[in-house]
Amino acid sequence: MTIDVDLDLVRKYDRPGPRYTSYPTAPHFTEAFTGAEWERHIEEANRTADRPLSLYFHIPFCDTLCWFCGCNMLVSRRREPIDEYVGYLYREMDLYARRIHPDREVVQVHFGGGTPTHLTPAQIRDVGRRIRETFRVAPDAEISVEMDPRGLTGDHIAALRDAGFNRASLGVQDFDPRVQQAINRVHDARLVGQVVQWVKEAGFESLNLDLIYGLPHQSVATFADTIDTVLAFEPNRLAVFSYAHVPWMKAHMKLIRTEDLPAPEVKLGMLKLITETLGAHGYEYIGMDHFAREDDELTRAQREGTLQRNFQGYSTRAGTDIHAFGMSSISQLPRAYAQHVKDLPRYYAEVEAGRFPLERGITLTDEDVERRTVIMRLMCDMGLDYARLGADLGIDFTARYGEEIASLDEFEEDGLIRRLDDRLEVTPMGRLFIRNLAMTFDGRLAHDHARYSRTV
Repeated sequence: MTIDVDLDLVRKYDRPGPRYTSYPTAPHFTEAFTGAEWERHIEEANRTADRPLSLYFHIPFCDTLCWFCGCNMLVSRRREPIDEYVGYLYREMDLYARRIHPDREVVQVHFGGGTPTHLTPAQIRDVGRRIRETFRVAPDAEISVEMDPRGLTGDHIAALRDAGFNRASLGVQDFDPRVQQAINRVHDARLVGQVVQWVKEAGFESLNLDLIYGLPHQSVATFADTIDTVLAFEPNRLAVFSYAHVPWMKAHMKLIRTEDLPAPEVKLGMLKLITETLGAHGYEYIGMDHFAREDDELTRAQREGTLQRNFQGYSTRAGTDIHAFGMSSISQLPRAYAQHVKDLPRYYAEVEAGRFPLERGITLTDEDVERRTVIMRLMCDMGLDYARLGADLGIDFTARYGEEIASLDEFEEDGLIRRLDDRLEVTPMGRLFIRNLAMTFDGRLAHDHARYSRTV
């Protein structure tokens, strides 16, 4: 599917809005949410012992600070702090394992950061072993890791495979030397190519490469060179993110000079280049920042209506409860979200005391659960099947959401959707504006004054 990007529509609809990795979105989480409340939600989820689990582990440490980074991370070249953190992860795993039904099966594990591969090969193997000792991991579980090519060795890759990892996501961002210097992340195509070769030879089932557009000194021409280099590696998936320059939220972004950032017109040109080039090379535009080969599991899941969306992005594993470990990580149960503390000493203190290291969370209302279903199906299916949603939710869908559907006139006039009697369809061009469409069904947005990234 190739999208011919209309830049006038991009200018029209590019505005701040949620990414909908959750609903309600994270700004609605509250510190009034308690550990006792979270434990009650865990107990309720345990009533269905065959409900699968997804585990997320946040490894915040990095060797150096990338100036574009918006993650919760810590720079450390010393091994002692990392050793200590891994020890607390084990303690937190035990804290949760005592409360989760032992028959529940883990079908998905994800390591994010920071830089998970900042762990040593020995630590990677040990963490993998402890996960399997603590939880019941399915033989066909999807186990993925985010990697920085800098500092990686063949032993890291071997250790990841020994620990059961079968999917890898490699942070590339850009190959232009001037851009790399301006964001303090320097590596060359030869290094990335070596890591890609190791990953493929080790038998990983899927490889994703991350790129970022809108970085300092980028142009359409230089980013075209980066895309050409990346396509030669033949990844299964690509995630191409728009850089959000928010120095008021991330102080280190002040190290990036505003005058070096590409002009809005140049950034729009890069967006057009990305969607049209990747489409022409056989990558389906899944939505948001994600592209996948036509034969990829992600593409198949979208076609079959089983695609999901959570804090790790798009996922093929439906109906899972997400339990997250480590500072700042976010868990998701059927009627609640819970986020861990972002301060490392406080995280340690809470785990030391045998408490869930929670900072904030939210219990969902019936309306929240209903609207989450609508928004997530729209984000994943690129459309809404009124009969299916009505049956799933036990409602007359068009009666309940008639006002929202009727408000989409402008989207239809601009060729972004088609409204039929029984369904709403998002056009190929409309996929670029899926966040804008989802905002129509957000019952909390009118009361939300948080700063979001721009929707395109």
